[in-house]
Amino acid sequence: MISAWWLLPVLAAGWFSWRYAWWRPTVNLRYPRILMYHMITEPVAGARFNGLRVSPSMFERQLRWLKDNGWRSFTVSELIDQAGQVGEKGFAITFDDGYADNATRALPLLQRYGCKATLYLVVDRHDRDWSRARKAHHDNDELKGIAKLSDEQVESLLASGCFELGAHTLTHPNFLELDDAALQQELIEAKRQLEQRFQVPVRSFAYPFGLYRPPQVAAVRAAGYDSAVTVREGIDKPADWNPLELARVKISGRDGMLAFRQRMRTGRRGA
Repeated sequence: MISAWWLLPVLAAGWFSWRYAWWRPTVNLRYPRILMYHMITEPVAGARFNGLRVSPSMFERQLRWLKDNGWRSFTVSELIDQAGQVGEKGFAITFDDGYADNATRALPLLQRYGCKATLYLVVDRHDRDWSRARKAHHDNDELKGIAKLSDEQVESLLASGCFELGAHTLTHPNFLELDDAALQQELIEAKRQLEQRFQVPVRSFAYPFGLYRPPQVAAVRAAGYDSAVTVREGIDKPADWNPLELARVKISGRDGMLAFRQRMRTGRRGA
């Protein structure tokens, strides 16, 4: 029998190359990275959405790495205002939905490492599980039971100077299922209610689930937003930006630091 021991390192090297795509070239460091987070909390055994849960210890490791390696923090609106003039190693942190741990876990770490973030807040966020609006079989209400930010916590985030407030609609619907009237309601009322409640301008928007039809981009602009983020993975060249369809770098709770560094380098982990 011929020994196949030599296959093990070959297979390991192939898996590593597939998972981390080390061969991808580094995206120009003058192209800002927009990082997408949801929760800063420990994973839950057997939970469906652990990819949305970045542990506080991992988040701190990521922030420390960014600081130690000369990366500079901006809000999304600051990146838009300074497009093409940010210089090397600019990045923006974004948090989608409005989970309470953004205040209890993320904020102290952002303050410790001198970082900013843009919060994309759902207005009607409490006791809701919007995941089934994308996939009907997501019916276990996992997201419903997770604490969302109170208005008082949002105020504390804004008062810290670390956070910009963006809109993430009234109810986090699936845009592919909305008629024009419902779309207008979700866009215009979210901006109006957030600005009225928190007395800050709301300039940026995040598409729920990253789903939308091309004509709906014009509706986002007409509603008064001057930037919007998607879930399209990547790092865009500022000169080619469509500010209403910005790519982001997905940060997953299932990844370690090697994957994080790879995402910062190329915009994605690997395959």
